[in-house]
Amino acid sequence: MGDVARLAGVSAQTVSRVSNGFAGVTDETRRQVLDAMRELDYRPNSAARALRRGEFRTLGVITFSLSTLGNIRTLDAIATSAAREGYAVTLLPVAVPTQDEVNGAFSRLGELAVDAVIVIMETHLLDAATVSLPPGIPVVVADSDAGDRYTVVDTDQAGGARDAVRHLLDLGHTTVWHLAGPEDSFAAQRRANAWRATLAEAGLVPPPPVRGDWSAESGYRAGLLLAERPDCTAVFAANDQMALGLLRALHERGRTVPDEVSVVGFDDIPESASFLPPLTTIHQDFAEVGRLCVEGVLAGMRRPTPEPGTTLVPTRLVSRRSTAPPPGR
Repeated sequence: MGDVARLAGVSAQTVSRVSNGFAGVTDETRRQVLDAMRELDYRPNSAARALRRGEFRTLGVITFSLSTLGNIRTLDAIATSAAREGYAVTLLPVAVPTQDEVNGAFSRLGELAVDAVIVIMETHLLDAATVSLPPGIPVVVADSDAGDRYTVVDTDQAGGARDAVRHLLDLGHTTVWHLAGPEDSFAAQRRANAWRATLAEAGLVPPPPVRGDWSAESGYRAGLLLAERPDCTAVFAANDQMALGLLRALHERGRTVPDEVSVVGFDDIPESASFLPPLTTIHQDFAEVGRLCVEGVLAGMRRPTPEPGTTLVPTRLVSRRSTAPPPGR
């Protein structure tokens, strides 16, 4: 740093301000310092900087699955938000969601020197007390029902499902079938519970749900079953990928969408507007979920004790061309 300061004709403190991205340096001085850094091939020592500051400017992310679109988009949003705040992200996938695996993941993240941890936990572990998170490090959990013990950020799963079902009922459908997600998924359960409750509020007996595994293939298999039911005129699919498979099955069985069967998805993936027909769906704001997760762990780093509670990110209905009144209306 002293060599850079001498070459640029500035103080070592000015070099430090430039290398750390602080304000209060003129553009001309910043250019001189950066030119000197390049000429001398100078790179700031991140380990020394971490020791001096008492922080590593790195967030750890633990996830139990990278196969679902929701987890991937949440992770992308977290990485983008962290970078905006000047933090790097260290990802640690956990293959088997057990207490030992979670403890091991936290230990490994400790060795990798992270300041805080975000856990993307879709399965029923924290809320069922199957797994607990080690104390002593700021933690935010995404997609969980454990807000009584941890700081949780999640999409308003129930609100989005209610909007989907009400949309179909308002069109005049006498009931709504549900293509549900996996039984061990917190998000799938919340959406299914809200579907069931919304029908009950309307005085309707929910038909038996048909279950998939989030994939388009499972939606296709479920769609073949639903296509055989003439009383099925409306389906709420728990995600857009299963809705895609459902649309294919209905098409192959000669059930036109939306003239004979209306379909609503959940997620609003970029491709959903290009489905045939374009899919009516529930939009999830993954960018806001990621931003709030990062905001939460950074706030936790400044607090002596964690603050449990759940922040829900609102959803909205995106109406396209896969829904219409039932036949005869």
